Amino acid sequence: MAASRKPADWQAACDPALLSAVRAALSDMPAGAPIGVALSAGADSAMLALHAAVAAAGSGRALHCFHIHHGLQSAADDWLNQAHRLAGLLDAGCHSRRVSVPADGTGMEAAARAARYAALADLAAHAGVGHVLLAHHLDDQAETVLLRILRGAGPLGLAAMAPLAWRDGIAWHRPWLDQPRTRILAAADHFAALSGWHPVQDPSNRDPRYRRAAVRADLSPVLDAHWPAWRRTLARHARQARDLDQWVREAAREDWARLDPDEDGAGFSLAAWRDLPAGRQAPLLRCWLLDQGLRVPTEARLADWLRQLRQVHALGHDRRVRLRHEGRWITVQKGRVRLVAG
Repeated sequence: MAASRKPADWQAACDPALLSAVRAALSDMPAGAPIGVALSAGADSAMLALHAAVAAAGSGRALHCFHIHHGLQSAADDWLNQAHRLAGLLDAGCHSRRVSVPADGTGMEAAARAARYAALADLAAHAGVGHVLLAHHLDDQAETVLLRILRGAGPLGLAAMAPLAWRDGIAWHRPWLDQPRTRILAAADHFAALSGWHPVQDPSNRDPRYRRAAVRADLSPVLDAHWPAWRRTLARHARQARDLDQWVREAAREDWARLDPDEDGAGFSLAAWRDLPAGRQAPLLRCWLLDQGLRVPTEARLADWLRQLRQVHALGHDRRVRLRHEGRWITVQKGRVRLVAG
């Protein structure tokens, strides 16, 4: 292992395009504000930490790495150690947290993601960090769009991951959504040759029991053979869907103000929602869930919700409705729709 060096000393190990994208993200943050990187110790997040360390040093910022130990793999302890070793090599702070992944009925991938983001937000808050970088790249974005198409998320769901999103009081930045993973892996190989540090390998990324891994192993080779530019094509769909989503959200905000919303934004008048034109009811529900930090449901699921909510209103009484979604409940009580903890 190479001795610890100053971040600026590692600039020769950086890929110019990757470094430029990170610097562009940092330029949108308050001057001098510390930044965080979600660091799994895999190749993607490790290279993000490297490039962020160099970019942060050039702008007088402190860098904090955040590692979440899920305990789902036998090598998780080694991954934690590798994350701390890399942070030391980059002269960055490293904060780690062990979490348990609950079996809440949402599936292992979704439950692990929810636990990870909650822990990352908590670590960032304790470190005084308001901006955290995530290593999602072009391949991730294309896979997300494809998976959302297959699960029936609808045109707005195709917006997939945003370059900047706010959640739990933290700004989550994804500076590499336009960068292919091949470029990141090449940078990881170059860094390993210079430093002796090697990224960890998560076997779940190749386990076909998980949908994203199945896309990579089974669908990607076919798509590469017949549509070589499919990743950039799907990423373009995501950008176009985000433009549409922004327009729909602006319209939904105007409708939201008419629903007598609760102060915390978690509830609204069922009767006022029912008075909206039918074509604006579903978009409002989607935007409401997104504003509450939840994913958009499938079209089939949303159609069932619409049927139940319209039926409650038509019957004219408070038949108790409990709609489960990502560990929360959508309920109807005393004429009001409310999102509550489950």
